Amino acid sequence: MRRTANGALIGVIALSVLTACAEEPTKAVQGKDATGKVAFLMPDLASTRYEQYDAPLFKKRMAELCSGCKVIYQNANSDASLQQQANSAMTQGAKVIVLDPVDSTAAATIVQTAQSQGVKVVAYDRPIVAKPADFYVSFDNEAIGASIGKSLIDHLKTTKAKGGLLEVNGSPTDAAAGLIKKGIHKAVDGGGFKLLAEYDAPKWSPEKAQQWVSGQIAQYKGRIAGVVAANDGTGGGTIAAFKAADEQVPPVTGNDAELAAVQRIIAGDQYNTISKPIKTVAEAAANVAHELMQGKKPKADTTLFDTPSQLFQPTVVTQENLKKVIFGPDGVLKTKDVCTKQYAADCRRLGIK
Repeated sequence: MRRTANGALIGVIALSVLTACAEEPTKAVQGKDATGKVAFLMPDLASTRYEQYDAPLFKKRMAELCSGCKVIYQNANSDASLQQQANSAMTQGAKVIVLDPVDSTAAATIVQTAQSQGVKVVAYDRPIVAKPADFYVSFDNEAIGASIGKSLIDHLKTTKAKGGLLEVNGSPTDAAAGLIKKGIHKAVDGGGFKLLAEYDAPKWSPEKAQQWVSGQIAQYKGRIAGVVAANDGTGGGTIAAFKAADEQVPPVTGNDAELAAVQRIIAGDQYNTISKPIKTVAEAAANVAHELMQGKKPKADTTLFDTPSQLFQPTVVTQENLKKVIFGPDGVLKTKDVCTKQYAADCRRLGIK
């Protein structure tokens, strides 16, 4: 993403925060009619899901649960220091902070400060390891890594592919990326294909992923059977690297089922992705935030990093099940947005109308 675009988006985010500051404070009360403010703080703009799906779905569910509640939304644009402006949300009167951290370690200070002021923290999508939040809502990230890795290995075996693998992991400052990486290695290590090289993409940057993969293409020319990329952004960067090198694109994985990734799968450029019905996790986070505002104790399914947690199971998506999963009742994408003129023929071939 260009620097100028980033600057404009940060300006929009800052304006939204200032607008929230102008709102008249409300206070949290006990009972089903609890009102108050909740902050929804997302980590980056490199993944389009946060702006397109997570934030709108969370706001919608909060409005259904509590017409008197206000949501303070902010996206840190991959800047951990900007995310420290959670302090601003608390100053505005937020009683609960739903936080998807840029830096899982740095986020511990946000949790510490919030809890010292009686503000509850819900870790969202990515865990906060060093200082337990009050609750954690996410998909099973280790299972995500294992699923995309196994799916790729099985496909390569079926097609009798030759060569080794590249592995493009997520941000080294993201604990969720570490879990995905662990899951990938569970599937890849001993899977029958040599791991040629792996890379942790700073801030999940598609551009950094593309640059690194470009170097590996030159080093391992003709020897790359597939690439395990930890999300759709890094997967897209990987595919761009092969196309820029005028090399055939091998099977490449992804995660998040972003619109562009779904189109790449339809076109045959990307092998798989992970469908994480964001509606499920966004609504779950809103439910938990609302319960915490009422002084209730949300029900946990398990405990992760000493934090009560709800972890939902991911679904691997390939061309074989894309129609059913992506455009089913839990899907957020619409065929008219996916099957544009460029992809219309491929959509028809897959029976997507």
